[in-house]
Amino acid sequence: MPPPKKPAHWEVLSEKHIADCKVFEIYEERCRHPVDGREGDFYSIASADWVNTIALTQEKELVMVRQYRFAIRGLSWEIPGGLIDPGESPIEAGLRELREETGYTGENTRIIAHCSPNPAIIRNRCHFVLVENVRQTLGVELDANEEIEVRIVPIAEVLDWARNMKLQHTLTLNALFYLQNQGLV
Repeated sequence: MPPPKKPAHWEVLSEKHIADCKVFEIYEERCRHPVDGREGDFYSIASADWVNTIALTQEKELVMVRQYRFAIRGLSWEIPGGLIDPGESPIEAGLRELREETGYTGENTRIIAHCSPNPAIIRNRCHFVLVENVRQTLGVELDANEEIEVRIVPIAEVLDWARNMKLQHTLTLNALFYLQNQGLV
C-alpha cells in the first residue's frame, strides 16, 4: 500500500477585509491549489489571541464563572478568560482576566498549553494559564456588558459537569484536559 498523500498547502492569491466586528475581523481569501490549480473563496476570522485561566485554590478547587453568552443565548459555566491586550503576555492577560472577573489572585503562574480554537475558520490561538493557591483579595472589575457569577467548585465536580455536558465551552473542556496532563487532578 502506498503511503498516504499529504494535503497540499494552498496559495493565497488575494485577501479582502469584509467586516470589523469589534473583537474580531472577517476576511475573504481567494486561494489556489498548487497542484491541480482549482481556486475558491474562503473566509476566516482574525482576532487577538485569547487566554483562559485555570485558577486552583489551595484545596485544589477551581474558580468557575457563569455568564450570559450572546451566541448561544444562554448561560455558560467557564473558567475566567478573554482577549489578550496589545503588548500583554498570556500570563499577564490571564492574571488580569482572573482578577477582573473574580477578584482572585494567586501564585506559581505558568502557561501549561495553547491551541488553535478552530483552525478551519479562526486565525488566533488560545493560551491556558495555570494559577495556583488562588484566593479572593480584590473586588471584581467587570466590563460594561458583563454580569458574572463566581463559584469555587471541587475539581471532581467540574469533571462531572464535563461528563454530563453541563460544561459546553470547548476551551474550558480543553483546559480540563491540559490540567489532567499536569497531574493536578
